[in-house]
Amino acid sequence: MPSVAYWDCFSGISGDMALGALLDAGLDLAALQTELGRLNLPGWELSAQRDVRYGISGTYVRVRTEEQSTHRHLADIRAILERSSLAPVVRDRALRVFTRLAEAEGAVHGMSPEAVHFHEVGAVDAIVDVVGVVAGLRLLGVEQVYASPLPLGGGWINAAHGRIPAPGPAVLALLGAVGAPTVDDDIPFELVTPTGAALLAELATWRRPALRLARTGYGFGTRDTGRLNAVRVWLGESAAGTAGARHALEQVVLLETNLDDQTGEQMAFAAEELLRMGALDVWWQPIGMKKGRPGVLFSVLSTQEREPELVERLFRETTTLGIRRSTVERWTSEREIRTVQTEWGVVRVKVKRWNGREIQSAPEYEDCARLARETGVPLRAIYAAAEREAEGLNKGDGC
Repeated sequence: MPSVAYWDCFSGISGDMALGALLDAGLDLAALQTELGRLNLPGWELSAQRDVRYGISGTYVRVRTEEQSTHRHLADIRAILERSSLAPVVRDRALRVFTRLAEAEGAVHGMSPEAVHFHEVGAVDAIVDVVGVVAGLRLLGVEQVYASPLPLGGGWINAAHGRIPAPGPAVLALLGAVGAPTVDDDIPFELVTPTGAALLAELATWRRPALRLARTGYGFGTRDTGRLNAVRVWLGESAAGTAGARHALEQVVLLETNLDDQTGEQMAFAAEELLRMGALDVWWQPIGMKKGRPGVLFSVLSTQEREPELVERLFRETTTLGIRRSTVERWTSEREIRTVQTEWGVVRVKVKRWNGREIQSAPEYEDCARLARETGVPLRAIYAAAEREAEGLNKGDGC
């Protein structure tokens, strides 16, 4: 299963285009609809249609809703997500996408993010698009997201406040906040929507990575712009490391600091935030410090791309005055995420491979724990059922 996604935005991006591309690249529609059902949000229907445009086959996604012009604030979106039974990582990332939208809209309109009155991006279809993309990437096993420079288009947009120039002010605010690269394209259409911009601003690193390509998918837009109106997603494994190997030896950054005056609750929060922001791993261990004081060695493993923002958050969330930095190498095995159906629901199983051979698999804890809470079935029973289904899948594949 791929661990890297690259958004090739040759004709821009929107939420529904991104969702269509993921489905076109192999995301299972039924599994996605199950995840979206955890929103506990009534009155919508997701459809995906295969089509051929300008000689290219792809997928067009549409979210039909019963809702009529319902406007929401950030607090309303937060309440919907917090009431849901989505996996915490999906819920938190989706909320961060909407928070970025609120911050951008607030900057444009001269108000606080909480006071922003969402119009189009607060509707049910936009909520489904954002949560669908975040959940879809997780279902596919994607751990790293990258994006190309963006063509922004031009012309005028009919918005809730009247006609505004394209690219929209909120789109520019979102992209400007993360230093997103753009390319020249003055086609008289809006190419990047606020939802698409917010998804990339929160999830993506702005470059094309070296990878072992597994497959691609095209997600179509609604409008005919006179050329292929689609976003393309590339899925694959990182190509960093030994050439030709199915595993990788890669360079990462190790950040370390000694702490002797931080509470356990504060360190736990710092760890959660760092992992949420894309740290590869966070851990701490007891140490003895000067003057006989007990302390902890707090360690963070990061990619070089994520390092600056993780350093800043580490300074903000801990009492440290200095952070040690070193470059280390790590071996990473090939991994694959499979989905199995138990009698209590769907569980993802992580499969580990080395030199192309499967050597271990394990059910995802979050999926098993959620089903245990929903059904009252012991966690160990759900684990065992998922393991049995995974073994049967392996035999069926001839592994």
